[in-house]
Amino acid sequence: GVTRLLLTRIPFFKEIIVSSFSCDSCSWSNTEIQSAGRIQEQGVCYSLAVTSRQDMNREVVKTDCASARIPELDFEIPAFSQKGVLTTIEGIIDRAVAGLEQDQPARRVTDKEVARKIDEFIGKLRQLKEVNSPFTFILDDPSGNSFVENPHAPQRDEALVVTRYRRSPQQSALLGLEGEEVDAKPPDAPEDLRDEGGGAAELGGHSGQLPWAAWDVLAVLSLPQVLQFNTNCPECNAPASTNMKLVQIPHFKEVIIMATNCDSCGHRTNEVKSGGAIEPQGTRITLRITDPSDMTRDILKSETCSVEIPELEFELGMGALGGKFTTLEGLLKDIRDLVEKNPFTLGDSSTPSRTGKLQEFIGKLQDVKGKAQAHFIMDDPAGNSYLQNVYAPEEDPELSVQRYQRSFEQNEELGLNDMRTEGYEPEAASGR
Repeated sequence: GVTRLLLTRIPFFKEIIVSSFSCDSCSWSNTEIQSAGRIQEQGVCYSLAVTSRQDMNREVVKTDCASARIPELDFEIPAFSQKGVLTTIEGIIDRAVAGLEQDQPARRVTDKEVARKIDEFIGKLRQLKEVNSPFTFILDDPSGNSFVENPHAPQRDEALVVTRYRRSPQQSALLGLEGEEVDAKPPDAPEDLRDEGGGAAELGGHSGQLPWAAWDVLAVLSLPQVLQFNTNCPECNAPASTNMKLVQIPHFKEVIIMATNCDSCGHRTNEVKSGGAIEPQGTRITLRITDPSDMTRDILKSETCSVEIPELEFELGMGALGGKFTTLEGLLKDIRDLVEKNPFTLGDSSTPSRTGKLQEFIGKLQDVKGKAQAHFIMDDPAGNSYLQNVYAPEEDPELSVQRYQRSFEQNEELGLNDMRTEGYEPEAASGR
């Protein structure tokens, strides 16, 4: 595609950079803005009393670190949830409506109650555009680079209140500013991942039990936030950050999703850990792939799970690819990448006979994703893997889940044969 950049100046504000991207192949387009200046000495908060349709046309510059609120609806778009944008107040509401509507058809099938509540909220947002009753629009930006138009400039606007404030240490840390210490958390303070943050949740994202989709609209529900801690990049050893989130998978259990991003070398990795104990029985999940829509099923593959596709004579052992929370298509893509990026299979160290066989296998794997029918089998002795039932809570005719007693060898691999969970307390006490 093509990205176009424009340096322009907004009257009574400052210079900004407007970027626009468009793709001729799929017709996708995107626009965003960045401030052409530095972070201001103080943060700014705009509070506008919207009383007429003319107020909906006011120009708004919203940076990525700004939050927008409408107190009358308890609606909030938190900071760093959207890219910077040059729009109007009506445009911000339209973007929120579009994000909320994105996965409504799927929600009406999987969770009618949540879909009904979101439809009601969308109706309230659309009523705001008619300005049948006045409401307040609040734009809060710790960087001081956001803006709400004053049509009466240079005269004072009675409906617009502009407040400048000193940033808190936490806001300075979020903006990447050095020299201000963030209040340290007491070392012994208990942490609860379920209550971390306690702010607005991402509708259309995978917070709580909502489908995984649009990540830029946050509103309405109060669900857990993401816990972030510092670490080193496994590739270049530069300082990086790891995000950790506890997620409840519908009709299954809680899992911990961890993602590490390195700004220095661009390395990205993600991992999934089970949030519960090892199950009393192992689980063998079999899916008969009959339709391309099966590729969109959610999959949780734990690190103890093996994968098998009998039609391709393919088996992925326990521990390969680690823990993954993705879709069936995403897991098949990871399997393909695992084969293609191994230098001993398709690289310089491979033999021609092996290369031909593996190229044929990759072709068959590609057919499974769109054409050929096959069986996809997940065998997890720990019972911590999951494959989405799209008919839940009803039975899925193409999906079977079999539970079985683990063998001695499987318990040995999981470390259960020598594990004592009962009757060790008296010995420990007497040993002291």
